[in-house]
Amino acid sequence: MKTENIYVEIQEAIATVFINRPKSLNALNAATINELHTAFQELDSNREVRVILLTGSGDKAFVAGADIKEFSSFDSEKGKELAALGQEKLFDFVENLSTPVIALVNGFALGGGLELAMSAHIRIASESAKMGLPEVTLGLIPGYGGTQRLAQLVGKGRALEMILSAQMISAERAFEIGLVNHVVSSEELVNFGSKLASKIARNSSTAISNAIQAVNAGFNKDGFQAEIHAFGSCFDTPDFKEGTQAFMEKRKPKFT
Repeated sequence: MKTENIYVEIQEAIATVFINRPKSLNALNAATINELHTAFQELDSNREVRVILLTGSGDKAFVAGADIKEFSSFDSEKGKELAALGQEKLFDFVENLSTPVIALVNGFALGGGLELAMSAHIRIASESAKMGLPEVTLGLIPGYGGTQRLAQLVGKGRALEMILSAQMISAERAFEIGLVNHVVSSEELVNFGSKLASKIARNSSTAISNAIQAVNAGFNKDGFQAEIHAFGSCFDTPDFKEGTQAFMEKRKPKFT
């Protein structure tokens, strides 16, 4: 399966989904989100596929964020719609998939890219991976579940430090705080992920689906709605206008 922005390879019981926009560091735009939704939907209904690997093309980026040009002129209502639709079509969709998804984080996983990795059920990072949520530098907050899933994975204090400082962390630090399950060399990333996927694929798919549902049920989904509204409200602020304009002009923002 190959579309404009992604391609899928299936080998025995394991499917690998590649986000294929290397010139844009695999940034997520609306078309890519739609294509990913369709691919995950089809793979989840394919009884031969028992595990899905997700990674980015090339070695520079898993996903370096969202395509900021697409929403730089949005107002509050469009911002809320952007977050709600993105969560429904991709991020929540992946998290609640009955087929387990393993994110292979190669290179940068920033903003929406880290949010996508966190939506996966398991994360494996290469030693060169860098992760972060830089949205506050744009006058925004994470809007694809980042405020919720990061706190679930690493705890409230560490999540707030990452979100409020907008600092990137190394793969080793991500492992230390529980953001990723494993760190391996870039050369071993795909092989390591495939071996883990093979172990999972040997187990009961019915039991695995129920385990995913049971674990997910333990987290309060009300916070995702709060994130959508808070994310949208940022779009009506001077800081958002300044932050996005500064980004596109490749300069540091001057927030009031």
